[in-house]
Amino acid sequence: MLTVTVRKNEPVEKAIRRLKKKVDREGVLKIVRLHAYYEKPGEKRLRKQKAARRNLARLQRAAARGA
Repeated sequence: MLTVTVRKNEPVEKAIRRLKKKVDREGVLKIVRLHAYYEKPGEKRLRKQKAARRNLARLQRAAARGA
């Protein structure tokens, strides 16, 4: 659970900005979107495989640039 305490003499807008940064860093919105609807186990597996392929290709491109 994310919490942001408003400090003494701190504008609420600044606290809201800190909350937004925390939510973004934790990936809360991504999780909420994934749970917005039911995903069949097979669809979930395919999504994860595609993500793994994308990550692998990205790492290979980065390694090729570095070498």
